[in-house]
Amino acid sequence: MHQPHEPTPAPRAAPQGARILVVDDDPTVAEVVSGYLDRAGYGVDRAGDGPDALARAAAHWPDLVVLDLMLPGMDGLEVCRRLRGLGPVPVIMLTARGDEDDRILGLEVGADDYVTKPFSPRELVLRVESVLRRTRPAVAARPLSAAGLTVDPAARRASKQGTELALTLREFDLLAFLLRHPGRAFAREDLMREVWGWDFGDLSTVTVHVRRLRGKVEDDPARPRLIQTVWGVGYRFDPTGDASHPTGEAAHPTGNTPEPTAGDAPAPAPASDTVGQEEPDHA
Repeated sequence: MHQPHEPTPAPRAAPQGARILVVDDDPTVAEVVSGYLDRAGYGVDRAGDGPDALARAAAHWPDLVVLDLMLPGMDGLEVCRRLRGLGPVPVIMLTARGDEDDRILGLEVGADDYVTKPFSPRELVLRVESVLRRTRPAVAARPLSAAGLTVDPAARRASKQGTELALTLREFDLLAFLLRHPGRAFAREDLMREVWGWDFGDLSTVTVHVRRLRGKVEDDPARPRLIQTVWGVGYRFDPTGDASHPTGEAAHPTGNTPEPTAGDAPAPAPASDTVGQEEPDHA
């Protein structure tokens, strides 16, 4: 079931100096997206394929990458992997509607967000704004520590037993949120609202990020003791690492909550204001 469409709020002013790399082999999509980002105050660079994107990123490191999954030759997944190998950068993946496996793969390789085609370019600008805003936390934020984990929001650094963790933007935000609320159970909808800033969306996004985060902070990700599944509710961070709570882990060894139904999918933008259809809107 789709949520009723509401008017999209106007984007705020872009963070000063923020530069976006738009990677899409469809020149119409790239032009529309770049135009909206430019009007929102962002500096925009464009690439039509993977090698060009990597070269442009190396020459002028972007603050965020909007990356089409279906690129010729080197696909978006491989581009995302290679970008991650070069350095930290937020990535918003553009995927075809209904390709859930592709969306999951994109999140698995480190994409911080995704938008399905056809999409509203205004929505994409808001997603860009949201992701960039989370990369600029308040300087006064205090470090958080529990169960051998340390998170420094101001420095955007996290460590386990003194060893730095390689976390994506959303993994970092998710870990920081959980450390701020030890012992409290959160539904996936709650985490999507508090960590992603979305009132609705594909809840598998949360599931994938929890699984990835467990792989980095748990001693045994198959039997998580810190980020526990509260069956029928969601997830809870237990700084004691006590797996004796009735969380449902034994019945579900991976610690994942059920995948969302089709009713959890984001509401589509109206056809008159979308990008990525067979005949993209020229708005």
